[in-house]
Amino acid sequence: MEGWLSFLIFGGLFYLMMRFGCGAHMIHGHSHGERHSDDADQHNIDPVCGMNVEQEKGYGKMHAGNLYRFCSRKCLDKFETEPEKYIKGEEL
Repeated sequence: MEGWLSFLIFGGLFYLMMRFGCGAHMIHGHSHGERHSDDADQHNIDPVCGMNVEQEKGYGKMHAGNLYRFCSRKCLDKFETEPEKYIKGEEL
């Protein structure tokens, strides 16, 4: 019975730390809901379909030192097969 009590106490402490302590930063980030002014209006254009993608939405891919955002996994897969085709007109 003592083993179960210890398990429940440590489980409860683990839950509280993940929910409200250090683990909360993993899910919600360090900003606690604050947005930087330059990030608030920043959108990215999906190089495959041309759709606007918000900063924290969609998929991201680093290529040649630049971060590209994609609206869907399908667009990301197309980009990964031929990245130069989709970034051809952009300045890198």
